[in-house]
This record gives sequence, C-alpha cells and structure tokens, in this order.
Amino acid sequence: MNIVDKAFEAIAPQIALKRASARQRLRILNQGYGNHGASTKKKSLLGWLTHSGSVLEDIEYNIPKLRERSRDLYMGAPLATGALKTVRTNVIGAGLKLNAQIDYEYLGMTLEEADDWETKVEREFSLWADSINCDAQRMNNFYELQQLAFLSWLMSGDCFALLPIIPRAEMPYDIRVHLIEADRVCNPDYNIDSIFDSKIVNGVEINFRGEVVAYHIAQHHPSSISLAKKEWKRIPKFGAKTGRPNVIHLMESERPEQRRGVPILAPVVESLKQLARYSDAELMAAVVSGMYTVFIKSETPDVDPLGPSFSDDELIDEEDDYSYELGNGTIVNLGENESIQESNPGRPNVAFEGFVTAICRQVGAALEIPYELLLKHFNASYSASRAALLEAWKMFRMRRSWMANDFCQPIYEEFLAEAVAKGRINAPGFFTDPLARKSYCMAEWNGPSQGQIDPLKEVNAAEKRVLNGFSTRARETVELTGGDFYKNHRQRVVEEKLRMEGGLASNGIGGNAPESNQNDNEVDTENGKEV
Repeated sequence: MNIVDKAFEAIAPQIALKRASARQRLRILNQGYGNHGASTKKKSLLGWLTHSGSVLEDIEYNIPKLRERSRDLYMGAPLATGALKTVRTNVIGAGLKLNAQIDYEYLGMTLEEADDWETKVEREFSLWADSINCDAQRMNNFYELQQLAFLSWLMSGDCFALLPIIPRAEMPYDIRVHLIEADRVCNPDYNIDSIFDSKIVNGVEINFRGEVVAYHIAQHHPSSISLAKKEWKRIPKFGAKTGRPNVIHLMESERPEQRRGVPILAPVVESLKQLARYSDAELMAAVVSGMYTVFIKSETPDVDPLGPSFSDDELIDEEDDYSYELGNGTIVNLGENESIQESNPGRPNVAFEGFVTAICRQVGAALEIPYELLLKHFNASYSASRAALLEAWKMFRMRRSWMANDFCQPIYEEFLAEAVAKGRINAPGFFTDPLARKSYCMAEWNGPSQGQIDPLKEVNAAEKRVLNGFSTRARETVELTGGDFYKNHRQRVVEEKLRMEGGLASNGIGGNAPESNQNDNEVDTENGKEV
C-alpha cells in the first residue's frame, strides 16, 4: 500500500476501500485475454475503439449502403465483376440439373420401377423448366433464373422469389417463378414508426417468437423515377391453410437473428474501390506518358505561330480558355509569360503488378477465391494450382448446396405437387403421408464439373476410386464431366453395337483390346498383370 492509500485509509476509510476494490478488479481484467487481445493497458491496443452492437446496428441498418456500393463495384471495378462472375460460373454454370433420387424402398418400388418413375418426372420437369413459361416475366427458363437469382444474391446480399399460379396456353403447369430484387423488400413509407419497430426491419416481419412471418414488398422499386404511386404489399411467408411457401429468400446469415443478407463484397469494399482508383490512375499516367505533345511559347501573342491552318475543332473542351489538352502529336500554343515544365511520369510502373497481386491475395482470402483463380493467372506448379482449385471448390460446393436446398428444391417440390394433383404423375400417398412426400421429392442437383488441370491423372484417380468402392461410376461421371452415367451407358451400348456390326470392334464394349485381353478377366494395363 502506497502513501496515498495509507492517507485515505486514515482519513476516509470508505474511499480507501473503493480504491482497493477497483485495483483488484483491474488485476482480474488484465489476466488471461485481458492481458492480450482484450487488454486495456497495452499501448498498441489503446487506440482500438470498438463498440458492441446488436444485429440491427451492426448489419441491418448498414445493408442499403453496402448494397449500393457492391453494385457500383460490380459495374465499375473489373476485379469485383470478375470475382462475382467466377463464383456464379463455377457454382451454377449452365444451371443445376435435376436428378430425381426417390426412396424407392420406403415407397415399396423395385429398382426398375423407381428408375421409370424418376425418368418420367425428369421428363415432365424438363417440359416446364426448359420453357420461358416457368418465368413469371416470360424472359428466362429455369436454369437462367438460377444464375440470375444467384448473381443477385451475391451482389445485393439476398434475393427473393415468389411462386404465383399463372395459367398459360400450351403449358400444363401453372406454377411460375417471379424473382424480386432485394431493394423492393423494404419498410413501407407510411409506417412512420418503422425505424423504432423491431418487428419489421428492412421489410422482414417477425412475430413475438422471432419467426419470420411476412415480407413487405414494394410494387415498384423504391428508388425508381416512375411517377406511379408507391404501394407495398404484405406477403405471408407461408400459406395459412396449406403451409405452401409463398416467398423464397436466398441469403447467407452471419449472426443469429439476422434477417437480411450482406453482399459478398462487403468485407472488401474499401480495398476494391481503392484498387480500382489506383488502377485508373496508373492507366491514365501510362496514357499520358505515351502521348507526344509540343508546347509553343510565343513572344508575340498576337501572332499565331501555327498559321491560319490551326483549328480548335479538335479540342475536347474548347469552351474553357484555361484548359490545356494532351493528345497524340498535339501542338499546344501557350500564351504570354506562360511556360511548360517537363515531367516524367515514369510509366508503366514496374511495381504495379506486384502490388495488385498482393492486394488480390487479401481480397481472394476474404472471398474464399484463391488469387490465381481470381486473376485467372496460373503460373505455379501443377500441385500448387490444383491445391488452389480444390480450395476454391470447397466454397463452390457449399454455395451450390445452399442454392439447391434454398431455391431449386423448394420450387421442384411445388412443381411435383402440382404434377401429382393434376394426375400427370402417379404418387400414392403424396398428400396424405409426409414421409411418402419426402421420399418422392428426394433429388440431387448437379452443376458444372470441377474441371481438371491434368485430365489423365484425374481419370486414373477416378477409376481407382470406383474399382476400390470409394465412389460410383454415376458420381464420377458427374464430377468429371457433369454428365449422366446411365445415359452415357445406354448410348455406349448403341455405339459399340454399331462398331461391332461395322467390324471396328471385336470384343464388344471396351473397344479394340489386345488379343491377350479377350477373356473374362480384367487386366492391369500398367503392370500387365491379371486382376
């Protein structure tokens, strides 16, 4: 105890007790994390000002601004555009295709009956999905709607889809997909208390349990210059009687109780904007350094040294008398007492590429896209490039799974319900047994394959996985080419039969094998040994 504490103890014991208690609390605070990341005494952390806010303050109230800046980057920053399109192309590609996989054992079907049922359902779904009639706006088919919804999800943070019933000629199915841009789901203007009402935030309404019950959708874009009256419509998330989903909401949650999604570019908005500015500045400096311009200083300003043939028609801003313009082979006449000082911009900047690559590494880490893939620049070894692609595909598969679960599967289930209700598909127990309905609705959604850096190595690895029972031919066909093993098999049977009839193959399926292979045993072609 120091002298001051002893004095307080003698004169004011209560104050001395408080000082001792405060000292003890500080000692507790500055141990464990309090002596490291949560320290309040280290000089390196004293200037780190933080504030803990709820999801409303940290996310919801900032989403409109993040959405605007994300779209601006997509429209004006090439790196941001490339990042979003790279994710879109690898996750969705030409569209996620339906592969019905019903639980035939629970439904009491044989494998052949299940295959016939699945083939019929896929044919019916193709009738609807391949047509623009599946779109409420009649502009895109189902696969094009997927890429549009997914890209909007990435760019704006979320995307919405309604499932209205709209009958149309020459289309037996009436269900439609109506995509809604994120901006249109917002609080109504007439709800003055909405800023203080935590039940409706950014157009999403919850009940006393925190369950999302409805969405408030503007009939026109709230920022549109249209003179149409601004109106909002409240759409329940699920039908009151049927439980049918009225609204599909695509978003990625970062925190519990979050209601709207954050654009994928949100963590790197500042980095991308500054990098775009830097790139523009370097580009302009390089253009300026590549121009040859002559400046003429005249001692007699009343006389035009260029003669009457000189014209101002080539000036970009001829109305500004104080504007000097550079150009390819341009001659600029300076006025009296004016001079030009030569400058050397030193472009192109030799450090430009290294700096941009360093920033792209950080941006790629935040977006889960290796910078090699972000820049489409592969100059490393085979192993390094393959490792980068494998790391990226972890994210692509995750987002593909989300897209299939949250968009494709709910729409497919509603389609199947209509098909069964109209008698086009026979599914006993579909509307009476929830487990039977789930068994009928089971499906896989296959997208573009990963692609291979060295196709031969990838094919050999796939073959070994199949032979050792680690995978199936159907799965490897999807992974390698995005194709359908069963369709390939049927087509190969036809092709090999034609080859045999034409004398091009002598041993059936398998092509022209050596004479020693014409038996029932398989041969290890690498070691020349029978298996």
